[in-house]
Amino acid sequence: MKQHTLNQWLWKWHFIAGLVALPFIILLAVTGGVYLFKDNYEAPKQEHVKQVEVTGKAATFQEQLKVATLAFKKPPNAMEVPSSSNQATAFVTGRFSHKKTVYVNPYNLSVTGKISPQDSKMHVVRKLHGELLLGKFGTKIIELVASWMFVLIVTGLYVFWPDNKQGIKSFVTIRFKQGKRILFRDLHAVLGFWISIGLLITLAGGMPWTDVFGSNFKWLQRVTGTGFPKTWNGKGLQSQPANTTVSLDEVVALAKAKTLKGITSIALPRGPKGVYTIYNETFDLGAQERFYLDQYSGKQLFKHNWKDIGVLMRGRMWFMAFHQGQFGLWNWLLMLCIASLLAVVTIAALVSYLKRKPKGQWGTPKVPTQFKVGYGILVTIAILGIILPLFGISVLVLVMVDYLKPKLKI
Repeated sequence: MKQHTLNQWLWKWHFIAGLVALPFIILLAVTGGVYLFKDNYEAPKQEHVKQVEVTGKAATFQEQLKVATLAFKKPPNAMEVPSSSNQATAFVTGRFSHKKTVYVNPYNLSVTGKISPQDSKMHVVRKLHGELLLGKFGTKIIELVASWMFVLIVTGLYVFWPDNKQGIKSFVTIRFKQGKRILFRDLHAVLGFWISIGLLITLAGGMPWTDVFGSNFKWLQRVTGTGFPKTWNGKGLQSQPANTTVSLDEVVALAKAKTLKGITSIALPRGPKGVYTIYNETFDLGAQERFYLDQYSGKQLFKHNWKDIGVLMRGRMWFMAFHQGQFGLWNWLLMLCIASLLAVVTIAALVSYLKRKPKGQWGTPKVPTQFKVGYGILVTIAILGIILPLFGISVLVLVMVDYLKPKLKI
């Protein structure tokens, strides 16, 4: 049996947190759902840049690299190995949202176009989803909302969990014939229950992108040695200078011979002692590999695979890929379902609240004045406050306001 006063106390904080976070949650659900269609939206718009007509013999990759260097006005740092004869060769500079790719037609050595994430409308959707178009300040607002969403889910599960009288039917029962308030209350509670686990995993996948939690998580990976190995990006590996270097075409041939899963790329040497890195990008994470080659002899200096990555980084990459729906159609459909139902659940909560709210009052759930929070809950809140620092700071602010209210007669 649930403790009634504890149930009321948790409902009160579920209500307050939900009311404050509600507009942001709807925004996150809608923008997250829209962003799932990024590839569908961008593919037809970029087809004329990425695909070419096969006309005769292709130029060497070394020649194509010279064209890309002139287009960038500086040497690219990587290239993608074409997977078909009608594919333009992609040369890359920069990383993440600052990444720019120039595409070279291998048959006539013309530049078919340049693509940058910042040029797409989906980039705006992503920025809205991750930072409200407000930069670092917006990122922290999203992190705070996401932190409270963990609390909303846990408190919601406790408040919703049926007692012995209600039985297991409560998990699947939506009362359509007992008025709109009950209907929207059930839509919020029942649908919220069924997406709760998926939503927790989704939130965990989004947290590494945040400022405060994300920075702390990277620090933990670093001090525990559970992130990428130091040599993952070729750091510490050096080519031995000689009179001749291997051509880019020879490195491409080596890359193709490895038949790696997904998109195969080659990181180009930086400076006279830099190395070539052959690597693949695939969301079959266990199939990721990296090969480091001397730029003069072509000899393999080192190799990494998925097992060389630390456990925290492996977990982080898995959750982030799940968050983006990148494990195939099932994952994409699941994320679309979670985003859609989250919007429905949030709007249903608002409608239910407006239906029950007394006129001229907030309608905050009442808690008996004699109720004292147990040590177990206090310890749980403290642990959450350490793991999710912005949540911890917000709780301290709320406690201070609650303490000062009677003194200031607010």
